[in-house]
Amino acid sequence: MLELEIRDIAVDCIIGDLPHEREKPQRVTVDVALVIDETAAGTDALEDTVDYVALAERIRETLVAARCRMLECAAKLACDAAAAFPHVRRASAAVTKTGAVPGIASATARYSTART
Repeated sequence: MLELEIRDIAVDCIIGDLPHEREKPQRVTVDVALVIDETAAGTDALEDTVDYVALAERIRETLVAARCRMLECAAKLACDAAAAFPHVRRASAAVTKTGAVPGIASATARYSTART
């Protein structure tokens, strides 16, 4: 089993349910944990693993287009975007939003999936 983590993918997107949150993009960060094919460990080739740049871009595009109201939805969409890469067997994504509620440093939603 080969595990790959990509942390703190910055995404500026519309997220939140309050009227003012629907008007201006806010920064969220996305952490992705993947279980991938072991092939890349032996071949040392980019085509046998997940391209971090492509993964981050796909997650950014997905969340910007989605305009989610809830972190839970954003976490599922980010996870599904990561799981769609060819070498991924299991994926987990956590989306964190800071400063959303006075007195709370941040809120995080995590979603996991596995290919069958």
